[in-house]
Amino acid sequence: MTLIDLASDPSAAVRKAVATRTDAPAQALRPLTRDHDRHVREAVARNPSTSVANLLLLVKDADRWVRWAVAGNPACNESIRRVMAEAPDKELRGLLAETRELEPELAARLVDDVSPEVRERLATHTHDPGVITALMADRTVRVRKGLARNPRTTTAQRSALAQDPVVDVRAALVLAVELDEADLRRLVDDRSVQVRMAMATSEVVPPHIRQLLGRDPDEMVAGAARDFRPGSRNAPVVRAPRIGHRASGTGRGRPGSARR
Repeated sequence: MTLIDLASDPSAAVRKAVATRTDAPAQALRPLTRDHDRHVREAVARNPSTSVANLLLLVKDADRWVRWAVAGNPACNESIRRVMAEAPDKELRGLLAETRELEPELAARLVDDVSPEVRERLATHTHDPGVITALMADRTVRVRKGLARNPRTTTAQRSALAQDPVVDVRAALVLAVELDEADLRRLVDDRSVQVRMAMATSEVVPPHIRQLLGRDPDEMVAGAARDFRPGSRNAPVVRAPRIGHRASGTGRGRPGSARR
């Protein structure tokens, strides 16, 4: 039997197997985009051989996992990303915000997204200097916290974030990126124990600064600084988004939920 024949097999398992085949012809994949089994449609949405026309249908699918799978497909192009930018599904827009080569026009649109989570994800992952500059003025704490974790910020932007009035922003900053000496010296005496503890346990804080923290008035901070060993904890680095992967055995949650 051919793959075209197997695409109409009564078994969903067989149809899903066809949907995953990168050598499946368009005549086999096309009907599977309308399959009543969502797992089959999700497999088509992941298949890099699926046509852009069919991905444009699947990105509007009623099932969220099917829509999210389209975002991770290598064939996802600008026309699909434009649909994602206008989608009511904030998770889909969030996945778009994590796209490395995001078109400037779409990135600019996401800067003003109604969802703080979408803007936070854009702030964390964007490579666009103009977008970073625009988001520096965002009043939402989680957005600035996202910027604090972004290694593409400038020295001046990091200095501004080091003086952010919100503790969580300063703590995220010292855990994620290298800072100038002046900023480090100022943060050593930060009024927040949380910030100083973050510095004491950060993989990116230089040894001479950690040595100063070893004399911190808070014994827990001082002890953490003295006992620190490189590689002894997982540094909160920015990783590539895990797009459209369902938590094993649950069928719930959202893509990238393990990131945070």
